[in-house]
Amino acid sequence: MTSVTGVYVIDGAKVTTLETLWDIIGSAVNGPRGYFGSGLDSFNDCLRGGFGTPDDDDFVFEWRNHENSSRNLGYAETVRQLEIRLQRCHPANRSAVAAELRAVQTGTGPTVFDWLVDILTEHDKPRLA
Repeated sequence: MTSVTGVYVIDGAKVTTLETLWDIIGSAVNGPRGYFGSGLDSFNDCLRGGFGTPDDDDFVFEWRNHENSSRNLGYAETVRQLEIRLQRCHPANRSAVAAELRAVQTGTGPTVFDWLVDILTEHDKPRLA
């Protein structure tokens, strides 16, 4: 990874759910009660730039205590998030979401933490500490 001009700290010790993570990230980037996405798609959009992103694209998220986040955003939280998604998704997507939910309920497949790390990695933004 090249040197960066901006480092935004995510304190994984404070991450209890995906919703708390959105608050932590928003505050890290844009101050108290700041916004930097409140869903996986909007977070991905923010990382692309132009949606509350710092003017300088040369930044990373330093995710401290990420082991705590990995536990709290593990299978139980993934089940909870997929149950929410199943209730809200388009009927055409329900079978795919239900299959993903069944897999996660048996402890297989990616977790919420994995989803987030994948998005950050796609944009070359993570620094796990």
